[in-house]
Amino acid sequence: MSTRPQIKTYMSRELVTLTPDMEINRAMNLLIDNHISGAPVLNESGNLVGMLSQKDCLKAALHASYYREWGDTVAKYMSGNVQTLDADLDLVEAAEAFLASSFRRFPVMSEGRLVGQISRSDLLKALAGNWQ
Repeated sequence: MSTRPQIKTYMSRELVTLTPDMEINRAMNLLIDNHISGAPVLNESGNLVGMLSQKDCLKAALHASYYREWGDTVAKYMSGNVQTLDADLDLVEAAEAFLASSFRRFPVMSEGRLVGQISRSDLLKALAGNWQ
């Protein structure tokens, strides 16, 4: 166990979450209205089943524009293979995970449950505050 600060101290706990059966245009508006680049998708049991990003929404909008119809669900566009970080992970390991991926945010898990989300900006603020 590392003695460095852990991401659970710096993650966002108040999350906008989506469901797989939610209409994609409603989900897209939630992202826009809340000024966020993505949100976790939870099933009816509260288990993480995917992530929906602005990029995913862009695909949906392009599809709707081309076919002149909305109505698809989040499940059709979300990323189902979700990379997560553990709440006890330290800041340095989290930074390494961000550098090794193109993701702007990671869902944070504890004991198999979604407990928060950490973004690149959350991590930068944490790193700047801990090593000044």
